[in-house]
Amino acid sequence: MLVDSHCHLDFPDLIADEDTMLANMAEKGVTHALCVSVKLETLAGVIGLAERHANLFASVGVHPDNAEVEEPDEARLLELAAHPKVIAIGETGLDYYWHKDAPEWQRERFRTHIRAARRCNKPLIIHTRDSAADTLRLMREEGADQPGGVMHCFTESREVAEQALDLGFYISFSGIVSFKNAESLREVARFVPLDRLLVETDAPYLAPMPFRGKTNQPAYVRHVAEAVANARGANLPTIAEATTNNFFRLFKDARPS
Repeated sequence: MLVDSHCHLDFPDLIADEDTMLANMAEKGVTHALCVSVKLETLAGVIGLAERHANLFASVGVHPDNAEVEEPDEARLLELAAHPKVIAIGETGLDYYWHKDAPEWQRERFRTHIRAARRCNKPLIIHTRDSAADTLRLMREEGADQPGGVMHCFTESREVAEQALDLGFYISFSGIVSFKNAESLREVARFVPLDRLLVETDAPYLAPMPFRGKTNQPAYVRHVAEAVANARGANLPTIAEATTNNFFRLFKDARPS
């Protein structure tokens, strides 16, 4: 039993063959998946997937990369988060890789998401790229430890992981942990306590080995879990059980089907 804790099933590459994608999940023992929002304009598709399938869940948020989109305020996020299949706030955070010159609007958006998460008491899904110091600073300033959450698709250092763990956050690993040049990330995977680990695909992106370069899908989260297990000197059933239990402990509004 495995859970894909972060994917974008509403994206065209995946939604075009919804039935096959879900059948592949079942065949590989991936029982549940969290479909993550990146902008409000496409949220209906995310929630629609969760409404159609008991084993899919949704989040509400606006990705830090998205500039020319509807900008949510706290009230709007809270209204949308009241849907019974919405179990998290995000994807939110900071990304200075794509937006080096005007990050202040990102910081304000991130603060808005954290405040909404605190008010509805739903965990945060946090994206950080080339912005770890500011991401952690805003998490502390805004009290992100209250709702908690996950540092998704983690690629930062052990020191960043330690600070996020100190704030009560979980650490989620994507297919990157299986890449040949990702030994430093596997060191972090060995460091993170077993009860704070999650696995994800971030589908349709970042397919793990041996599918690197192809369209990712939730069924491939098994290969992510295997890479984490190998890095830790553990077996797949141990990692699968732990990460599944961790998912339902963190996302308390999710119900196993």
